[in-house]
Amino acid sequence: MFIPDDYIRRTSSTIPFGYELDADFEGYLKPIQEDLKILQEVSEAVFHGEISLGIGVDWLEAETGKSMSRPGLKKYVDKVYGRKKK
Repeated sequence: MFIPDDYIRRTSSTIPFGYELDADFEGYLKPIQEDLKILQEVSEAVFHGEISLGIGVDWLEAETGKSMSRPGLKKYVDKVYGRKKK
């Protein structure tokens, strides 16, 4: 069975922000490109100090209709961009 390149393997019961279940590929998650694009914009703005985590999670919810916690957004930003040095 051919699995599209942008799909990720499901590794836990929690589905990451920007992904959804796909009945055709059991055990894999289908990306939601629009949600991932908005998550990237928000996380870049948070990393560069342009917006706070609170504004970031509000922005995500307003644009996608899905929620993410502040700690969840911080964890994502740290994972993608690395932790900021003080």
